[in-house]
Amino acid sequence: MKKGAKKVYISMFKKSKVLIILLLLIFISISIPSISYGNSAEPPSILIIVPDAPDDLEISIGDGNAFTKAGKTDKIIETYYTFYSRELEKAADYTFNISTGDIDYEITLEKPLRMYSNIYTLDLEAQTLIPGRLLSRSILLVSMRIVSTIIIEAVVFMIFGFREQRSWSTFLIINLLTQGALNIWINGFFPISSYLIFSLIFAEIIVFIVETLLFLRLIREHSKLRRILYVFVANLLSLIAGGYIITILPI
Repeated sequence: MKKGAKKVYISMFKKSKVLIILLLLIFISISIPSISYGNSAEPPSILIIVPDAPDDLEISIGDGNAFTKAGKTDKIIETYYTFYSRELEKAADYTFNISTGDIDYEITLEKPLRMYSNIYTLDLEAQTLIPGRLLSRSILLVSMRIVSTIIIEAVVFMIFGFREQRSWSTFLIINLLTQGALNIWINGFFPISSYLIFSLIFAEIIVFIVETLLFLRLIREHSKLRRILYVFVANLLSLIAGGYIITILPI
């Protein structure tokens, strides 16, 4: 192997080590759970996700005159139906009535469940409640958020005058890794989370620091100041867009 090629491989290996270490720091930092009790709203005891829910779909618990309808929150591509612990206290069992159009059936869950944050997905056609969130749903939502973020940051990257192929390749790799880590982390949150925006701000600060270090080290096009300004503007716009996206898209 020629000395020149050997030096290139050594340099690439060193840069890869730095990238791996920084990405590990992202995962460790954003995976640490933060718990807040002060003035926090009571989370739902049971949340039922219904993909493409009909407008007239109703879910209730109880029987006869003693029944409670679920609260309803519409999101793009799906709807949340929620029950709080105070609404379930009088329920003899967890028998849910699902009705829409000419369809009316019941599904019973076994007790005990956790006090809060029980998530189910309703399959209307199969008439079943599936524990948790569907993997296909998580993949779709994570991909949508990553793609939308990369498009925003790519426009900013172009506006800042980056044109070299190596710069764009590095940009794409860095953003796939950092935004992938960020959005997989977001996917772990409860679908109705009052304080997600504050966690998002904290995570974006970490992403900004990591991306600044990586862009300064791996991209040679333009001055260091321009690269830092790009990362700042791109992440600021991503934060604004991300804050809006989580209000309309499911989590």
